[in-house]
Amino acid sequence: MSDEFGADFITITDEDGNEFELEHLETLEYNGQIYMAFFPVVDSDADVEEIDLDEEYGLIILKVVQGSSGDELVTLDNEDELELVYQKFMDEFFADEDE
Repeated sequence: MSDEFGADFITITDEDGNEFELEHLETLEYNGQIYMAFFPVVDSDADVEEIDLDEEYGLIILKVVQGSSGDELVTLDNEDELELVYQKFMDEFFADEDE
């Protein structure tokens, strides 16, 4: 993904109505499915010492599915699928660094 024009951000709402802002890192097609990788946006007012970056601000992978009102982003419930897609994203990220 090109950073020529800056980062892409989206806001999503979970099942409980909580809104989260995410920074889009990469999109990947694998096995006929589209997956997107994000990092949560860290609130600049948050106390950095109280944040567990590994737990709360790790990589988020969502799958694009066709919903009733168009494309929707959903979490991956299958651990095997999540691990495979995570590895594909890591391969992409490190391939970009090698170039």
